[in-house]
Amino acid sequence: MATETVFAARMAPVAPPLGSASSELPSLIGLDREQLGETLRGCGVPERQIKMRVSQIWNWLYVRGISDFDAMANVSRDLRDVLKRHFTIARPEIVEEQISNDGTRKWLLRFPPRGAGRPVEVESVYIPEEGRGTLCISSQVGCTLTCSFCHTGTQRLVRNLTAEEILSQLLLARDRLGDFPDRDVPQGAMIPSSDRKVTNIVMMGMGEPLYNFEEVKKALLIASDGDGLSLSKRRITLSTSGVVPEIYRTGEEIGVMLAISLHAVRDDLRDLLVPINKKYPLKELIEACRNYPGLSNARRITFEYVMLKDVNDSLEDAKGLIQLLKGVPAKINLIPFNPWPGTNYQCSDWAQIEKFADFINAAGYASPIRTPRGRDILAACGQLKSESERMRKTERLAFEAMMIANHGEDD
Repeated sequence: MATETVFAARMAPVAPPLGSASSELPSLIGLDREQLGETLRGCGVPERQIKMRVSQIWNWLYVRGISDFDAMANVSRDLRDVLKRHFTIARPEIVEEQISNDGTRKWLLRFPPRGAGRPVEVESVYIPEEGRGTLCISSQVGCTLTCSFCHTGTQRLVRNLTAEEILSQLLLARDRLGDFPDRDVPQGAMIPSSDRKVTNIVMMGMGEPLYNFEEVKKALLIASDGDGLSLSKRRITLSTSGVVPEIYRTGEEIGVMLAISLHAVRDDLRDLLVPINKKYPLKELIEACRNYPGLSNARRITFEYVMLKDVNDSLEDAKGLIQLLKGVPAKINLIPFNPWPGTNYQCSDWAQIEKFADFINAAGYASPIRTPRGRDILAACGQLKSESERMRKTERLAFEAMMIANHGEDD
């Protein structure tokens, strides 16, 4: 079994980004056009100028990617001064940047307090490949779902992220990768061969996006706006563990690609692995998937299936998976389990994963085996966790010993 070389991660020295967020001022990032217009009216901008000023500021924020009001060259100095006194467009603080040996980057980001709150921290992950670069974005600080195989699920929910904080993860990643006009690509950065460095985003980071529906919706509609960040909705994927009512709303109100964290084909097992199944069992979940707008062989739902040794990886499970998804345009991503400190699960043997994949392929479903990325920096699927919940040194040493041992078995 071929695996990546582990423990070649390095810490990158990170200077505070220009316009790093440190104040408690409200942000203009994350406001839709109507809200931005209302904000400008409140600043005394004449009604006849509102549409023009909204367009100018939108362009500076989402096309040019600036994080300093003084860079808005075609906005009057008086208006810039008013905006600076009352608002911010700053980026979050980068607490830590880690770079995996495979080029995966993980950022631990700290957002300043808003209102009566306190600073919060989340992780975002960038995965470069030959023709694409995918950014994995968080929607919550922590998670309430307690999926038994997921490291993030062991961290209690602190709060939902705002549309500003969700979008800021994308803006900061594009800053760091030189993905805005007139920005330099950082030395030694592994980036895709495409024109854009961030070609895809996936709502697969910390949290359940559909438990933060309104803020996620607002952020993704701005990310896909053709006059701004301009990401195609076919390059935006929202992953949910199965919040059925909001799956219908996602299709109708956001229209992005859908991924389902499935992981089991029987209710009794899924109740254990993904406890939200007790509220929205498989029959209801699959019915919502069948009715997702615009489904076709070119616009399929992705079903994510983590491979757990002697838990859900038998050929009987594969048969059940085919039966469960019959008639649904689907792709099945098989995910080798990514270990984390304290887990009771093991990854399925590679030979068993390949048998499982071959069986599903023979039934007519694409079933790629996801290449583990960023394991050495705990950036892989199911491994994200914020700084406030970072593992103790003893846990990290135990994890490293486990990974070295596993790597030796695979060679």
